[in-house]
Amino acid sequence: MREADHHAITPAPGPRHAALDISAVPPQEREDTIRHALWKSFSRVDIAHHSPAGKIWGRMRLGTMGPVKLCSAQGPPVTFHRTERLAREDDEPAVFLGLQMTGTNLVEQYGRQSLVTPGNLVVYETTAPYTLHFSRGVGYHSFRIPREVLALPERLLRAVAATPLGPDNPTARLAFTYFSRLAVSEELHDGAHAEAIMEPSVELLRAVVASQLGDTGPGRVAPAEVPLSLRITQYIRTHLADPTLSAARIAAAHGISVRHLYTVLSRSGISLGDWIRSHRLAECRRELAGPGGRARTIAGIGRSWGFADATHFSKVFKQTYGVSPRTWRDQHHPAPARKSRTRKTSSGR
Repeated sequence: MREADHHAITPAPGPRHAALDISAVPPQEREDTIRHALWKSFSRVDIAHHSPAGKIWGRMRLGTMGPVKLCSAQGPPVTFHRTERLAREDDEPAVFLGLQMTGTNLVEQYGRQSLVTPGNLVVYETTAPYTLHFSRGVGYHSFRIPREVLALPERLLRAVAATPLGPDNPTARLAFTYFSRLAVSEELHDGAHAEAIMEPSVELLRAVVASQLGDTGPGRVAPAEVPLSLRITQYIRTHLADPTLSAARIAAAHGISVRHLYTVLSRSGISLGDWIRSHRLAECRRELAGPGGRARTIAGIGRSWGFADATHFSKVFKQTYGVSPRTWRDQHHPAPARKSRTRKTSSGR
């Protein structure tokens, strides 16, 4: 990161948030600074500014809420374009939920083009090219949600992508109010609060998609399909700590074959083994940072969530989060300082 970036990006009140004010950067470096911040913390996109370098300004707040990434932005007219190459290289399929606060946003994906106005929501995917054209400036909140967390079939996401979800849809109207408040309520983004609201937030977005598609048309929600995928993922969450959890057991619990189990999950973009491992790691991460993080050994916490091999647990934890389980726990619960032993001395001896 260049020196200018250090001046522009400063920690916000939450430990996982950063604020960027582009006015602190020399005009000739502003385009690179904005691109660097987005590529590193949110999404890889090509950016076309519609103002001279000296007129470019902007403010962004970047952060996380569990597995969800957040970006709130204000700025002059600009176009973001995710190319075919960038979409192809994405190794973390995700769905964006965008909230249009001010101005307009011309969204294009899957051959569909829609104008999104204030008060509207819009969803689009990272795994296909898209364009966001803010002709009147940016006033926008965006949530990046892993597709495996949303757990909706790809065909349903395609059917609703780049479609304004607005005031004429009561569920979308409720969701806009909810997510716009959530975007700015940083006290809800970390710790126990984030854990508590994650599932209801995802369920609300699923409800928006279902209500938008309705009961007709090629993208309608199939009652026998979507509820089954949701029941399966809920069953897995309930039994994450069980070391005997397996594809055969999950399939038997839902009266389907193992082959059909994998078919249902694949429609939601879910790889069963990876999904179970990522959610078990998330539980370990939460427990290590929680109030009882030092009540048990790290290996014990790993075993309680299905990681029988402590070395393997430490390895996959670090690969996923960039730090070891011990370092993560110490960041939230520093080890007690050891008392130094002082040698008693007596004068004359």
